[in-house]
Amino acid sequence: MLAWWFGITLWKRVIGALFLGIAAGLLLGDNAVYLKPIGDAFVAAIRMLVVPLIFTTLVAGITAMGEPAKLGSIGVRAISLYLMTTLLAVSIGLGFGILFQPGAGIDFTDVTPNPVAAEAPGLVERLINIIPTNPIGALADGNVLSIIFFAILFGIGILVAGDKGRPVGAVIESGAEVTFRITHWVMEAAPFGVFALIAWVAGTKGIETFQAILTLALAVYLGCFVHIVLVYGGLVRFVLGLPLVRFFRGIFDAQAIAYSTSSSSATLPVTISCAQDNLGIRPAVASSVLPLGATINMDGTSLYLGILALFAAQAFGLPLDFGDYVLVAVTATLASVGAAGIPSASPFLLATVLTVFDVSPEQTALMVGFILPFDRILDMMRTMTNVTGDAAVATAIAKWEDELDEDTFRTPAVV
Repeated sequence: MLAWWFGITLWKRVIGALFLGIAAGLLLGDNAVYLKPIGDAFVAAIRMLVVPLIFTTLVAGITAMGEPAKLGSIGVRAISLYLMTTLLAVSIGLGFGILFQPGAGIDFTDVTPNPVAAEAPGLVERLINIIPTNPIGALADGNVLSIIFFAILFGIGILVAGDKGRPVGAVIESGAEVTFRITHWVMEAAPFGVFALIAWVAGTKGIETFQAILTLALAVYLGCFVHIVLVYGGLVRFVLGLPLVRFFRGIFDAQAIAYSTSSSSATLPVTISCAQDNLGIRPAVASSVLPLGATINMDGTSLYLGILALFAAQAFGLPLDFGDYVLVAVTATLASVGAAGIPSASPFLLATVLTVFDVSPEQTALMVGFILPFDRILDMMRTMTNVTGDAAVATAIAKWEDELDEDTFRTPAVV
């Protein structure tokens, strides 16, 4: 029995669990909530690995580079590419908002307002907060950007220390290998976790909820699909000259986990594992670009914010001109950077974006109250988009930095 189970490739087991979870959720209805603890346990197991995986693999990757200057090149390229794809994402979102008119005819009469805070930390404050006052505390709290900052300094310190630093580097490299072994074990539990989470969503949210926001859902799902195919697919196939089907096959496990958990941060260990094992991205890039992407690359969020901005304008009858569209695009791009990689964080960024065309706090509260009950369904697709973007950008950086094993990338996947 076990031989038969493990003889099926993981992605097939995961996609089967997706469909079975939907069927089970619709069959069980609200009783599907009893399956949720299984999914929660799976997510907790993945989250358990996030901090040790980021720290050990990033430090090991830096020491493998041999020169700190290369890290600067990787960082500049990664951040530039992440911002570029995010701006393209919000532009696609605005386009689909215009095309689908999701806010036309929406009635907020029976909606309970859900107040949100309009104030968000400024850019300078965000940058200062990256520096951990207590590295151990940052590790304990799972503050990804602070962990990355400290890991970079620690890795550079090992390089500068020379012979005296090598024993520490060897220990951390061994730690990274051990963490990867555990990650593979946790990934084997993915079908059960995905089944439970999808059943819970399908059972508690139901088809009726999805039908109530069908136009908005279609705009978000199709917008994300177009962004994945045109932007990420175009980057991999035409800019990098790599086989596109192989890319998507290589990251399918990470996409499935992202879709079921709705959390970029929780999916990170699986994304790193897929990038290194399936795509041939070496640790120097995978361990630095992917954690950074899980924190600042929120293309699905920016696309969603673009659609929601037009949703609000259409629902409240507010006319927009070209200047408003430009401001929405820029604001949504900046607001999405550093958005929490947790389920349903996006609606609470609305206050920042909607102030561009004078939507009142009361109207924003109505919007959030309308969206939150079914946002999980939309968040699943947004998160899958974010994780796909992380992998695409990491592939590009690895190719440009000569840190991509193309033989591994081009090796046909075992189906």
